[in-house]
Amino acid sequence: MMSARLTTGQTAEIPGPRKAFLIPKPEVAASMINRARRVLLVVGSEAMRVKTKDGDMIDTAMRLARSGRITVAATGHLLGEFRRRGAKGAHGISLMELGDRLRDPDWGGLDGGGPYDLVVFMGLPYYMEWLVLSGLKNFAPSLRTISLDNTYHPNAGWSLGYSPQQDWIEILDRIVSNVEEVG
Repeated sequence: MMSARLTTGQTAEIPGPRKAFLIPKPEVAASMINRARRVLLVVGSEAMRVKTKDGDMIDTAMRLARSGRITVAATGHLLGEFRRRGAKGAHGISLMELGDRLRDPDWGGLDGGGPYDLVVFMGLPYYMEWLVLSGLKNFAPSLRTISLDNTYHPNAGWSLGYSPQQDWIEILDRIVSNVEEVG
């Protein structure tokens, strides 16, 4: 199951004086998602390659979005894949444009419902997520961010960190299951 020790895996990479908190239990991430007023789930181009209990990260994102409280931003070429799989309400936008818009406190969001208070990232190339999270950390400090990838993202507010692949798949499933229970 899950290892008892959380690790960032970072030894020499210095993101600045503020670094992401490690998510100690899946229920903590689920609680943050459930308590947020407006949640944006950003799904990146790696999502089709990453296997989960649902199939891949796109299937997991669709499962999260079914709660009805989460807006999905499909980056790159993924909007077509979401539509092909029958997802409703997914929006296509480039990651860099999205990062720029999220810095604007007056932006109405992808669905026109107002600004987001929590942005959850998954399935993005590491270096791109690093850049966007760095921009948000420095220029949108009141926006909470979570990375659900199996890598430590020091520029996020909260990150899952590193764990063995099977443990990470179980952690991700527990987060989604807890969100579904409340949704």
